[in-house]
Amino acid sequence: MASGTLRYYSLAQGGQVNITYSIPADTPDFMVAENPNFKRPMKTLYLLHGYSGNESDWIYSGVAEDLASTYNLAVIMITAGNNFYLDRKATGHQYCTFAGKEVVEFTRKLFGLSDKKEDTFIAGLSMGGFGALHTGLDFPETFGGIVALSSALIIHEVGNMKPGEGNDVANYEYYSEVFGDTTKVVESDANPEVLYKRLKDEGKSIPPIYMAVGTEDFLYENNQVMRKFLEDNDANMKYEEGPGIHDWKFWNKYIYNGVEWVLNTVG
Repeated sequence: MASGTLRYYSLAQGGQVNITYSIPADTPDFMVAENPNFKRPMKTLYLLHGYSGNESDWIYSGVAEDLASTYNLAVIMITAGNNFYLDRKATGHQYCTFAGKEVVEFTRKLFGLSDKKEDTFIAGLSMGGFGALHTGLDFPETFGGIVALSSALIIHEVGNMKPGEGNDVANYEYYSEVFGDTTKVVESDANPEVLYKRLKDEGKSIPPIYMAVGTEDFLYENNQVMRKFLEDNDANMKYEEGPGIHDWKFWNKYIYNGVEWVLNTVG
């Protein structure tokens, strides 16, 4: 397993950023002779962290290396702070552009990864689950599949916030800075529902979506809203739930289900 962390200058983030990677490019043939995933060219999975996390979470708490070696994936883990992977107007705050375009182009060039949509996937947990959905729908020609775990689908909650309000995670000022005008956020491009509906109305290809959430997760009801929206709009999707809270025990189980589903769905 070729693995490590590198640093490069990100124009989208306006400074040096870290990327962690696990790439099974050096695996001896005899070790994977019976693994059908190594009968095909390597594919790529971009993994997004949650709120307060960073590019190393999926290595130290997650199962990035096992995903790479099980499914013949170049697993690329990025960091974007607590910014919900959304673009803002200020210079150096283009986090969606970073996740969906810049880092994809950079890693494809650096590691010689496939530039095919059907070989490129995006996944994340919590804030990163929101980011995977939003980024995958904002760059539908780049990503062939989306995996969203325990996603922080809080757009409607943020849309109802007023100055002086907030929640257990952050205050109103944080949400208004990250999402923009809260009175307009539900109808804005920060809302994955808006992106999905636009693609559907324009007759464009939409990546298949896998969603999972624990039945005891504090974001369970938020995920039901998105689930219903996708089902009502005839999405190519799979939804799963099971006992679990907002933790790595749940994510490390369902990430396998999600990755396997998108791989089989895309082919």
